[in-house]
Amino acid sequence: MTQGITVLGIDPGSRITGWGVVREVSGVAALVDCGTVRTSEADMARRLGIIFSGVRDVIARCQPDVVAVENVFTAKNASSALKLGQARGAAIAACALHDLAVHSYEPTKVKQAIVGTGRADKQQVAFMVATILGVKKPSWAVDASDALAVALCHLTMRRYERIARG
Repeated sequence: MTQGITVLGIDPGSRITGWGVVREVSGVAALVDCGTVRTSEADMARRLGIIFSGVRDVIARCQPDVVAVENVFTAKNASSALKLGQARGAAIAACALHDLAVHSYEPTKVKQAIVGTGRADKQQVAFMVATILGVKKPSWAVDASDALAVALCHLTMRRYERIARG
């Protein structure tokens, strides 16, 4: 019996953090679950607590083996970049609480791995994620789709690393 791997992908955001869990067995990826952690609170500290708790709950429920998180892209202003970085940190802290290894990927690397070009738009990424996972009519939010793309990117990079090691 081939042992598989379960990956939690996270697309951090200060208002909406997407998450997606994918299980790969014998090179075939399958959707486990996905969703979003939504923070409607105006206070940033409260939003970070909600992100931390939401990711912690997903980890407890889905029991991933490893986590893949999208890096913060260079935001239009310093305030936006700081908020994104804080949201990413809250999600990573929840992963650390469970002793999970966390792998980071640039947005362009994720798009390259999933679509074949680092400049793909969100619709192209969403289409390819659904295709790879064999989901005909996905009903998940775009943030969850982005998180699933991060998880699938990790699986691709993991395969590349194994091939490179021989």
